[in-house]
Amino acid sequence: MNKISLLALGLVVAMPFAASAADGLSYNYVEGGYVNTDARGGDADGWGVKGSVAVHPNFHIFGDYSAQETERSNADVDQWRLGVGYNYGIAPTTDLVARVAYQKFDPKRGLDFNGYSTEVGVRTAFTPMIEGYALAGYEDFSEKHGINPDGEFYGRVGATAKFNQNWGLSGEVKLAKAGDREWFVGPRFTW
Repeated sequence: MNKISLLALGLVVAMPFAASAADGLSYNYVEGGYVNTDARGGDADGWGVKGSVAVHPNFHIFGDYSAQETERSNADVDQWRLGVGYNYGIAPTTDLVARVAYQKFDPKRGLDFNGYSTEVGVRTAFTPMIEGYALAGYEDFSEKHGINPDGEFYGRVGATAKFNQNWGLSGEVKLAKAGDREWFVGPRFTW
């Protein structure tokens, strides 16, 4: 049984015991901002957008897109993912979050890689104006043109400082096992 099937089975088994999202956390948001990647193959920066929509008190659909340009060769690199997440309240202001996504990495040089990612972690509202999350994940891409990128584990941590009920400033860092780092910072609109 593959990893995606196991995650889906776990979500289905937990559904009868589900609680809604924790107080102070919304899974309805859109954010955009600056993205910077420090990687083995070279650094890149550009812009990105992210969003999430709650489709049930315990399920949300999410997506990310980023367009960056490498420093060495000025080549464009696009990345996107689309997935579904499950959130389960484990404390009054804390959710356990599990997510699975289809993703694409396209360095615009005749190669593009399709793959998947899975994440699990916690998201919490520390105060009515500050929330944060920490996720552990795994991503893997399929072989293409004789190139088989290795799957790797990563960690993702982030926080949002809320200015009011709808607007805030988000920041995130993704740290991969190989030492790659991806940073994101930008405004968030929540509804």
